[in-house]
Amino acid sequence: MVLAATAGRSVTVRGMETYYHEQGSGDVVVLVHGGGAGADSMGNWRGVMPVLADRYRVIAVDMLGFGRTAKPADPFVFSQAARTDHLAGFLDALGLSNVALVGNSMGGASALGVAVERPGLVRKLVLMGSAGLVSKIDPALEPVLGYDFTREGMIRLVRALTTDNFQIDDAMIDYRYALSVDPETRRAYSATMQWIRDQGGLYYEDDYIRRVTVPTLIVNGKLDKVVPLANAYKFLELIGPSWGYIMPDCGHWAMIEHPVDFARTTAAFIEAAQ
Repeated sequence: MVLAATAGRSVTVRGMETYYHEQGSGDVVVLVHGGGAGADSMGNWRGVMPVLADRYRVIAVDMLGFGRTAKPADPFVFSQAARTDHLAGFLDALGLSNVALVGNSMGGASALGVAVERPGLVRKLVLMGSAGLVSKIDPALEPVLGYDFTREGMIRLVRALTTDNFQIDDAMIDYRYALSVDPETRRAYSATMQWIRDQGGLYYEDDYIRRVTVPTLIVNGKLDKVVPLANAYKFLELIGPSWGYIMPDCGHWAMIEHPVDFARTTAAFIEAAQ
């Protein structure tokens, strides 16, 4: 696994150190990774950042509780509201507004929340395999929901999130596994997953999603087991100014399975006059 050639930085957000990578110049695109075990900004967006950085200032942030960003102790609650507030605070801390905000999975739910709560921060919204709707859980996702913090378990997790044609390499597994078993990251991850279980899933009410008013691109893998294709169409129904892009031979990780296709589609949407 080759990481993008970009130095990491940190900024304080709501009293919490927040880590991010930055590359390129121009209009700002902010990338928000998903919430799977071992996720962080560079691991998820390494293939997308160099493509987008040809024309944009690209910023990929480690979400609250992930990567090298802070993992607050009890009584802090790793709720979706906390993630949305942290992401909005991150944009404020960097003095950013009117950005293109791109989120995958849990990061999509966070980006959507910012677009509703702080619409002035967001010019365009891209939701890729986004959480936010009630979904029936596919039995094939047991390796994700029941991740056992072993290297073999990480292989099973990655396989569940990708298609059979995706080539899993040792470097990816080693990178994500090492992140997942860090004691503080594991504690924060367990607390995050427990909150989601207690809520019965990671979703918003339909009327909340209807409050998105910024131009939105809905991207979904045709073979995504986490966010089924029906959810993409539901987002399109609920969000008025929305467009869709369905990727064949793609599971939950469009940014990893097809990074160039995803980056170019995202760039075309950002450039379109709407």
